[in-house]
Amino acid sequence: MNKNVLLTTDFKDVKLFKRGKVRDVYDLGDKLLIISTDRISCFDVVLPNGIPCKGKVLTGLSCFWFEFVKKILPNHFITSDFRQYPKPLENYQAELEARSMLVLKTEPLPVECVVRGYLSGSGWKEYKEKQSVCGIQLPAGLRQSDKLPNPIFTPATKADVGHDLNVDQKFVEKQVGEEIAGQMRELSIRIYQKASAFALSKGIIIADTKFEFGLHKNKIMLIDEVLTPDSSRFWPLDQYVPGRPQSSFDKQFVRDYLESLTWDKTPPAPSLPEEVIKKTTEKYLEAYKRLTDKELA
Repeated sequence: MNKNVLLTTDFKDVKLFKRGKVRDVYDLGDKLLIISTDRISCFDVVLPNGIPCKGKVLTGLSCFWFEFVKKILPNHFITSDFRQYPKPLENYQAELEARSMLVLKTEPLPVECVVRGYLSGSGWKEYKEKQSVCGIQLPAGLRQSDKLPNPIFTPATKADVGHDLNVDQKFVEKQVGEEIAGQMRELSIRIYQKASAFALSKGIIIADTKFEFGLHKNKIMLIDEVLTPDSSRFWPLDQYVPGRPQSSFDKQFVRDYLESLTWDKTPPAPSLPEEVIKKTTEKYLEAYKRLTDKELA
């Protein structure tokens, strides 16, 4: 096992809040500690291999974007500076430094807020059959990876286990009320538009992404991760050619490898070859460098 890969944490003197596919979250009362491990999941199955540097890229990019979009709405981010963490965490510097965030505890809203700016993935599959994406009718004649006339909001259910399911705006309204549902749609599209314009100036197309929101003191707040290679499709602008799948800076590279196998997409997942692991790390690091103009420390 690569000693630079963190697959899990086990802090005996801090209360575990939940362990997700990629993140370990600890309960600090009115705050949470979110640790991005190097785990990678594809098709909702966690793979046996970790991806070196992945957790640090996810944390670094989320911190970058939280700062970038904070004028649009508040977010749950407090600090990623280990020196400002509560005292019980001082023994875990090696696991926490550069891959963790201290955040406000919120009441998460039970919807994945997906925004699509380009026709790809499950959206492309539906479009070929019905000329729609998540029930939203689109113009005829669009090709795979085409830019959509306008970004569309295509929410999904939030599943800790198994697959998220695409839903419509009416479903969201039933879950959270008409006012909050409207805010989630409007804010998601605004964040996407601002971020995608910036990313384009850095040579990256954000084809689609997902956001999560929570309530804190009855105000809506951006939470979880933001605009990372795990939650978004990042395409290199200089290689973009509509009409086919695109090369990417995200885990699509791993998905494509797994699709080439006879694996049925149920646990246990197959191990990744060293070359696929190395190439995936390079893609994550390249996305980080392009967007932030910094090397990962």
